Amino acid sequence: MWLRHPPAGDTRRTTRPLGVMWRICPRLRDRGRCLLNRLPSDPTASVWRGPAPRPPARAYVPPTERKRFYQNVSISQGEGGFEINLDHRKLKTPQAKLFTVPSEALAIAVATEWDSQQDTIKFYTMHLTTLCNTSLDNPTQRNKDQLIRATVKFLDTDTLCYRVEEPETLVELQKNEWDPIIDWAEKRYDVEIGTSTSITGPSIPTHTREVLTSHLSSYNMWALQGIEFVVAQLKSMLLTLGLIDLRLTVEQAVLLSRLEEEYQIQKWGNIEWAHDYELQELRARTAAGTLFVHLCSESSTVKHKLLQE
Repeated sequence: MWLRHPPAGDTRRTTRPLGVMWRICPRLRDRGRCLLNRLPSDPTASVWRGPAPRPPARAYVPPTERKRFYQNVSISQGEGGFEINLDHRKLKTPQAKLFTVPSEALAIAVATEWDSQQDTIKFYTMHLTTLCNTSLDNPTQRNKDQLIRATVKFLDTDTLCYRVEEPETLVELQKNEWDPIIDWAEKRYDVEIGTSTSITGPSIPTHTREVLTSHLSSYNMWALQGIEFVVAQLKSMLLTLGLIDLRLTVEQAVLLSRLEEEYQIQKWGNIEWAHDYELQELRARTAAGTLFVHLCSESSTVKHKLLQE
């Protein structure tokens, strides 16, 4: 796979192999390349040749598979950002917009998704492409404030805040595994986050919502799409914040989100192959979403957030 960049002051294009570009993007290489190589995943965008009708208020549901129709994948820099080229065709979104991403690192990651496809394009494994399509087309027609409110609302049903009353072994497991994350979040953001055994869930203080709303406001729209995606996978805003702030790894966050399921599996056993497949798929979606957030955030902003911690 080759990557194209127009030299300054020159209308001609030069090409560089993908391997070279990986080496000059250490952040993408170190944080993301291993995540992108995981096979199981979920929805992805589109490369069909024309706009397809979509329900107006729903996220994209990509086609399942399609025969690979291109040989080479490259990226090029245009006026609006970095573009993905499949042979000599420019990738388009489901709404037929030019597929353009804001950073070279994200373009490389998306190009890698397309280049890694074999004889059949498995769209459901291409989460970065799907997230880019969602950011570009905004099929739900939400603005930044609406996206932030929807993400913060997940606090009301956050997995870590709902506790069981029995059996005692599970009660203790939740306390030992989940409480440290809640304690970290309360200290990190100077907020109060409660837990509850009631079906109605805990009462989240208004101050907590305001602080987390302000924190999310520091991210751009693209990164917020990724954050909401990860929150939806883990069913937890607290675990997502831990991932974004590098308090947790993908594997840790996924296992914590499935704590009760893993407890039941250890006690009663699991369905052969189904458990492993579901676990790997959740890891792949979570990893892709987390990588997307970092690649869509300005490097200076990410550095500032990490230094603050």
